[in-house]
Amino acid sequence: MNLSRLKHRIRKIIMTSSVPEDLNHAENTLDWLVRLKPDADQALQIAAFGHDIERAVRAPEFKLRAYPSYDAFKDVHAAKSASIVKNIITGHGLPQDFAEDVYGLVKRHERGGCPRSDLLRDADSLSFFEVNLPLYFEREGWEKTRERCRWGYRRLSPSHRHLLETFHFDNPEITDLVERVAREDGHSP
Repeated sequence: MNLSRLKHRIRKIIMTSSVPEDLNHAENTLDWLVRLKPDADQALQIAAFGHDIERAVRAPEFKLRAYPSYDAFKDVHAAKSASIVKNIITGHGLPQDFAEDVYGLVKRHERGGCPRSDLLRDADSLSFFEVNLPLYFEREGWEKTRERCRWGYRRLSPSHRHLLETFHFDNPEITDLVERVAREDGHSP
């Protein structure tokens, strides 16, 4: 199955996101996925690339404050992204079982729940720390970033947390923040 047209369509949508790092994050999540699992199947690769597509088509009323928790907000985000990607896949005439597989992976990308969705969650988490974190810090400041880092660190599988040790941030405040979050959780990056 040639997925280049599908990936191109997803890329065009992600490029319209108001979050400047979204395209880099999508590409980096896919890169992390392939680093973690070099033989990742095509459904998993498309799920990694399109997992946050909802942010590019987000309705103005979709705001964190409308949800009882960050996890509830992220669950809705994942479900919306899953539906969007599934509709794109279906529109490209690809097999329904492929569309359903990608849908399920994207829908579970925030929490995991099976080996493949756990892998996607970890690739997403690692990409957050590598790509999104510095820009998130600039936009949101230290306290909000600490909370987001804590959430991201805890969702990262313990078997992949050591990979954060390979990250080098230009901003020493970010390095300190990541190290504090790891220490608070009983680990050291």
